[in-house]
Amino acid sequence: MPDFGQTDATPQDVFDNRDAYWWDGGKKVESKGEFTPRKLQTSLDKLTRKHAGRRSRTKTDRKRGRYIQARPAGNKTDDIAFDATLRAAAPFQKSRAKQLAESGMAYALIRGDLQRKVRVRRTANLILFVVDASWSMAVSERMQATKGAILSLLTDAYQRRDRVGLIVFQKDRASMVLPPTNSVVLAKKALANIPVGGKTPLSAGLMLAYDTIKREKTLHPEVVALMILLTDGAGNVSVSSLPPQEEANRIADQFKGDNIKTVTINMEHVAFDQGLSTKLAERMGGACYTLGQLRADILYQTVRQEMDNANK
Repeated sequence: MPDFGQTDATPQDVFDNRDAYWWDGGKKVESKGEFTPRKLQTSLDKLTRKHAGRRSRTKTDRKRGRYIQARPAGNKTDDIAFDATLRAAAPFQKSRAKQLAESGMAYALIRGDLQRKVRVRRTANLILFVVDASWSMAVSERMQATKGAILSLLTDAYQRRDRVGLIVFQKDRASMVLPPTNSVVLAKKALANIPVGGKTPLSAGLMLAYDTIKREKTLHPEVVALMILLTDGAGNVSVSSLPPQEEANRIADQFKGDNIKTVTINMEHVAFDQGLSTKLAERMGGACYTLGQLRADILYQTVRQEMDNANK
């Protein structure tokens, strides 16, 4: 994370995570949109990882996991599939008769015959919602849809122990309302009371999300993380001496630089849209959607679609 300089804009901690009541003047929004979704399956699970996984079915380069097929080994000779190697060499045994006679071996192998095992393990998904809770005409609808989508994803992912988290940014700070969890009970308790209103500290929300995902990937290297950002893209509070929009763009560059998958949901009304969300999404290297009618089921399906399309 680059150094954005010192700030004297506010003496408060922009990442205050004490509880959901860090602004007494906020309004509380309940969740009314949760539903029972279909089982969540993602094409992210088809990616090859360098670490063993635990939950969703995924390929792994480690020597643990179920052996499902073999591929030419190339320069990787640490997990040879002997059955597939013998089968690959079988058609050439007659042509290698001279080699067999000279070596006294019963079977002739060359390096090009070597086949390497392809294994699958279970891995985890982390979906981190980052929501602009500053005041707007659609803020209540936004929070209701987000809460409903979170609870629906948790219900869907419970057996595989995937996790969902929620960061909200509002007034002059960002708060981790729901640390990454797989518990529907804990989620309902944490999401019960979330105040809204005030200014838009977009940079604080992005920084907290970035730090959270980096920490999760350090603790769980196999995790597949996806950030869902709901905002109009217009930040008006800085956490450094930089102008708010420039600061947010610099932090967005870090997501792209570290290959963190993101989806931006443009919450600005079409009549007032200045394209800020689209530009922010481009800086992060992720897709940007505009949802005319924001509901929990639409947001849920958007997350599923993006996860299905990621890294194909």
